[in-house]
Amino acid sequence: MIYCVEDDDSIRELMLYALRASGFEAEGFRDGSGLFEGLNRAQPELILLDIMLPGMDGLEILKTIRSNPATTRIPVIMASAKGTEYDKVVGLDAGADDYLAKPFGMMEMVSRIRAVLRRSAPAAAPQLLQHGALRMDPAAHTVYDGDRRVELTLKEFELLKLFLEHPGRVFTRDQLLEQIWSTDYVGETRTVDVHIGTLRTKLGKCGEYIRTVRGVGYRMEAEE
Repeated sequence: MIYCVEDDDSIRELMLYALRASGFEAEGFRDGSGLFEGLNRAQPELILLDIMLPGMDGLEILKTIRSNPATTRIPVIMASAKGTEYDKVVGLDAGADDYLAKPFGMMEMVSRIRAVLRRSAPAAAPQLLQHGALRMDPAAHTVYDGDRRVELTLKEFELLKLFLEHPGRVFTRDQLLEQIWSTDYVGETRTVDVHIGTLRTKLGKCGEYIRTVRGVGYRMEAEE
């Protein structure tokens, strides 16, 4: 649901029509009091808020939205005929997620709304990674061999995560240096061998999942 706050009835109806034609549910309000009544009923995915409104102006409304824990995370796009850089900065500094300068096209409006919704969408939680008896939770930064918790250093953890994400793929030592230690790391490929050795030791029987590909590098064996 998108809430549109615009005091010009014809513009508001055009905005609502464009949003609904683009697949959004949309509801319009002509001022702040109508918006707050709507917020008490249900929270939208985003608010498109004009600055120049009767009574409480858009900036005051935005500050109220941001100061309320129940509404503070709702994305807000400000819209105004004031198109100077200063006005945009004021709106963005007040907590707006984007700014539309009037007159704007309906396609631009829909595009901006979709872009803000993509940016504000919660990031997907990293999925659990598993290979045989080996389990990794990237979000919790934990590794288990069955019921036994395995304590790993940061680089060991990153190595194992890379292998678990790409079972069966062979990584050369140079590729592992680049991806785990970054391209500006000054060191020898022996560093990789040492870390693989300690990683295998800590994983116990599960360490056998990491195979040496002679003359090339290492891979996590693919599960059958």
